Amino acid sequence: MFRNQYDTDVTTWSPAGRLFQVEYAMEAVKQGSAAIGLRSKSHVVLACVNKSNSELSSHQKKIFKVDDHIGVAIAGLTADGRVFVPLADKAQVCTQRSWKRPYGVGLLVGGTDESGAHLYYNCPSGNYFEYQAFAIGSRSQAAKTYLERRFENFTDSSRDDLIKDALIAVRETLQGETLKSSICTIAVLGVDEAFHILDQEIVQKLIDAFEIVGETEAAATEPEAAAEGATTGDEGAGAGADQDSAPMEI
Repeated sequence: MFRNQYDTDVTTWSPAGRLFQVEYAMEAVKQGSAAIGLRSKSHVVLACVNKSNSELSSHQKKIFKVDDHIGVAIAGLTADGRVFVPLADKAQVCTQRSWKRPYGVGLLVGGTDESGAHLYYNCPSGNYFEYQAFAIGSRSQAAKTYLERRFENFTDSSRDDLIKDALIAVRETLQGETLKSSICTIAVLGVDEAFHILDQEIVQKLIDAFEIVGETEAAATEPEAAAEGATTGDEGAGAGADQDSAPMEI
């Protein structure tokens, strides 16, 4: 994106019917660390990636409690995200009033009511949508791909299964980086369970369990793959003996 004559304020429309400052705010959401939400009939799980500016600083909080029945995960400008919960800084409110810019933050709002669990995404444009599962922020497309493959199972998933899927989705956004409890936060709320953030020790135990399962599955498939390869090799050798020709390039 680049600066042009139609992006000086949020009320100026371009000839193509676009509000560039809103689009810039939506781009800020894409640049933020990933946030993920999943829901079943009775529970909502929120997860986020914790990123600090340097090894000497702590990460900024990305999941907030509104009350026992509502929690929010954010991606984008963290200072803007705090405006939507009771932790807002008065200086930030003044900034909003003077520049009148859109909030550069996306919200995943999880909550429960008498009808069950709900998950909503609120984007800087002011639109909001209800989802079974969703991911926002940097590298969120990899998490979306995983969630799209699994979403049909989420409605009837147990609390623990939702947490597992949330952690795996977080791992998809890391692009090879090792998933550890120190770089992610998991929060849970349910119809009969108040909103709370899981301890790092519990999260690390779950992560370790996922790694063991993955290694076991990989080890189980290796002998089968080797056997298939040997069979294919034998057949190829026989064909080579019968036909004196070069193999086809694939």
